[in-house]
Amino acid sequence: MTARPGDPVRRVALPLSVAAGGALGASGRYGVQLLLPAEPSGVPWATLAVNVAGCLLMGVLMVLLLEGTATPHRLLRPFLGVGVLGGFTTFSAVATEVDALARAGQAAAAGGYLAVTLLGSLLAVHAGIAATRAVLRRRREGGW
Repeated sequence: MTARPGDPVRRVALPLSVAAGGALGASGRYGVQLLLPAEPSGVPWATLAVNVAGCLLMGVLMVLLLEGTATPHRLLRPFLGVGVLGGFTTFSAVATEVDALARAGQAAAAGGYLAVTLLGSLLAVHAGIAATRAVLRRRREGGW
């Protein structure tokens, strides 16, 4: 049985795929935070790590889905991009952590953490895109 655009099965599949991916991504983030617990007034390294890693993976994912040779399943992008990586990264936590550092009298640490998070995340997306395009180009040219 194939679902048509207005079918209830099709309307439910997208939110369920995002929710399932979000559960996986948030669980992964929680695991990283257990491995790298933050000191009460220290830099939250786990949040920085998941945001930069998630941005790198987002760059890789978007190139693979949009520029790869295969046509991906219609739910793959929302599942992986919005769900898994959206649940894994946590830019809302950056705002509260910057605020907590500033309130603890560590304005320089708060500003530095914010700057490193933003710059690191942007560079990571770019690196993921560039590296994945290079790999795809090499594969297309028969280098692998």
